[in-house]
Amino acid sequence: MVKIEFLGPINKDSIELDVKNLKELKQILQKDESLKEWLELCAISLNDEMVFDENVNFKNGDKICLLPPVCGG
Repeated sequence: MVKIEFLGPINKDSIELDVKNLKELKQILQKDESLKEWLELCAISLNDEMVFDENVNFKNGDKICLLPPVCGG
């Protein structure tokens, strides 16, 4: 199981899923209409490090965060 956290304005409670990689996670999360748009915009971190490879393998206890874009000055 991995823990998925939705940060900032996504405004969803954390969940735990049994997924093997980022590609599988995205497929599951796209079924949630409220997340579809966010998945296109968000960066994703795995244990506090940015990930870009959809085939990176998750391990039991990993923490994945969806990081929405922010602006600042």
